[in-house]
Amino acid sequence: MSRLGDLIKTERLRGNITPKQVAKRCGVSEAFIIDVEEGRRIIADDLARRILKTIGVKRHTEADFTLEDAAATVDLSAAMEPNDKAVIRNRENAETSQPVGGSIWLDALSGVLKRVPIRNAVMNEVGHRLMPILSGSVEGAPPDKVFYLLAPDDSMRGFRIHKDDLCLIVPSQSPIEGAVMLVEHAGRHLLRKISLQGHTRLYLQSYDRAFHADTYALSDVTFIGRCIRVETEMP
Repeated sequence: MSRLGDLIKTERLRGNITPKQVAKRCGVSEAFIIDVEEGRRIIADDLARRILKTIGVKRHTEADFTLEDAAATVDLSAAMEPNDKAVIRNRENAETSQPVGGSIWLDALSGVLKRVPIRNAVMNEVGHRLMPILSGSVEGAPPDKVFYLLAPDDSMRGFRIHKDDLCLIVPSQSPIEGAVMLVEHAGRHLLRKISLQGHTRLYLQSYDRAFHADTYALSDVTFIGRCIRVETEMP
């Protein structure tokens, strides 16, 4: 269970506010709010504050949440390795009743969560999301190498990636046939579907209003990573 989720749901119902109304005011989806209430979604503290403010909770601030509260913002039991659970227990034993300041969720769960940056097309960080660290990895990759790319346009919408969607990128320095990958060519970062043409050339495929494929020499393209998941909500 999630104490944060319980608080949000209780106060939302008390104010006769629907999940859809909360979602609209916070700029996320209704499913996102429901996941938070049910403890299935890990969220950053700034978004938690925004949701609480939206439903009229003014008496709770970061200082009101103890380390135990922070650890209970989401049910991570299914996602944690045994050693990860021990990290949380040790921290709770050391600071059970002490308020946690600053970025409370990230500070309290830094051993099992990673602040994954959201980057734009020029690789500047424009936000972040928290993701679980499993066996020392995020999505099977080194935690510091994983990031979200904010899709800059609709050039991939034929492949179900629209402008401002979040594409989770894991590192890959080699082309993967049929994969959507982030590549660099002539100083530009491009999100494209890969089609290999022999051992020396490839197509970089896009699909806005029509399908398009540009041919390049493999040696002219730098491969940064593979898109393994697309999400629609900006935190």
